[in-house]
Amino acid sequence: MDSRDELKSGEAKGALEVVEFEGAGLHLTADVAGPEDGAPVLFLHGGGQTRSSWGRAASAVAERGYRGISLDLRGHGESGWASDGDYTLDRFVDDLAEVVKTLSQPPVLVGASLGGLTSLLGVGERGVPAAGLILVDVTPRIEPAGSEKIGAFMRGAPDGFASIDEAADAVAAYLPHRPRPKDVSGLKKNLRERDGRLHWHWDPAFIAGRGLGASIEHERLEAAAAALKIPTLLIRGGLSEVVSQQSVREFLSLAPHAEFVDVGGADHMVAGDANDAFNAAVLDFVGRHGALTGGARP
Repeated sequence: MDSRDELKSGEAKGALEVVEFEGAGLHLTADVAGPEDGAPVLFLHGGGQTRSSWGRAASAVAERGYRGISLDLRGHGESGWASDGDYTLDRFVDDLAEVVKTLSQPPVLVGASLGGLTSLLGVGERGVPAAGLILVDVTPRIEPAGSEKIGAFMRGAPDGFASIDEAADAVAAYLPHRPRPKDVSGLKKNLRERDGRLHWHWDPAFIAGRGLGASIEHERLEAAAAALKIPTLLIRGGLSEVVSQQSVREFLSLAPHAEFVDVGGADHMVAGDANDAFNAAVLDFVGRHGALTGGARP
């Protein structure tokens, strides 16, 4: 079934349904909400996250009449794993291009971290059609210390966990600014059981071999930023160790038409730390740009 046909079901505003897309040689799983004729808003999460990392963002845009689509990237969540272990940025862009082809009109792309780099290269270098671009705590220049902190967490449990509580302890240590939840059962959706142990949902090859770390080319990203012509918004977490104020200034010099929002109290995972403020910034952006047509009603 073509993804455009699949998107015709589940019309209730804000209600999420699971939809399968075909990427570049593997399946991609998404949560979709909103009217079928609503202008699409496509959310691409960061490395080590899933489509659920956006909180209520997809439902929030659906409630405004847009078509909210939150995608699991290759090697993450319920999407397929690359049989060749290729998780370079180019492969993520290939997947993005395939998904966008199935949509009724160019989407607004909302990309956090890895999803933002994918969206930036897709639009600025590859020419993937988009009505707008929202980059969430990512710029061409990424602070090494913040990037290494993420990498250390992802490499931190190669043998998995004995229990959900043990996984929750690892998350609490990684995100000390967030209160540890009393009920940790929600972590189940981020874990897979293998050999009697619980492992994070991502393909181990994502952080090894032909993974992301070897594929970030800053000059390409800077050129892509300078080539942006569509409405663009950079959202930074005020506590971010990944995107500095200097990184913001450099990005805005490359893309002087871009808007900027700093979300105080949020770290790198802005949508998870301050979902209401994040959603407000997204809704304001998509509601102001005339390229968003179709069934969307700001």
